[in-house]
Amino acid sequence: MKRLTLLRHAKSGWDDPAARDFDRALNDRGKKGAATVGAHMRTLGLEFDAVVASPAVRCIDTLDGLWEGFGRTLHPQWDRRIYLASGVTLLDVIHDTPDDVQSLLMCGHNPGLEDLTLMLVPDTADAGLRDDVEEKFPTASFAELEFDGAWADLHSKSARLTRFVRPRDLDPDLGPER
Repeated sequence: MKRLTLLRHAKSGWDDPAARDFDRALNDRGKKGAATVGAHMRTLGLEFDAVVASPAVRCIDTLDGLWEGFGRTLHPQWDRRIYLASGVTLLDVIHDTPDDVQSLLMCGHNPGLEDLTLMLVPDTADAGLRDDVEEKFPTASFAELEFDGAWADLHSKSARLTRFVRPRDLDPDLGPER
């Protein structure tokens, strides 16, 4: 069984109107959210054989904060295809994963991560977690999917959504601003 964890970058700032979208860094809330989610992943005992991520500054910063909470550093493969990619493009990136990798973490952007999750997980009567993803895939949230087979064989409706964690589930201060 393979495990795919999809992590949306943490909250970024819009403080510098001249900065390119690609260069936006995390704001303070985003830094706290990334570290909180990383600590939760450590508590869950999650392990990753490989990490692939968008090279956008907000993804780099998210992973730096995540490792702080997680307690160890993993070295991602930076893949420009992930930056603002569609769900279909993200699936192409996943298909390139070597078969000896059992657990992959992908850090990227919305709406691609949400679209990919909804594409891979069937919409069934008992799809409560899927409904949560469909409602919103907030910043610093992660979805964990499992499936049988090789990475190259992953396709629409072939995965099970086993976990969906939002920062606000871990710390109410990380929830939506009112």
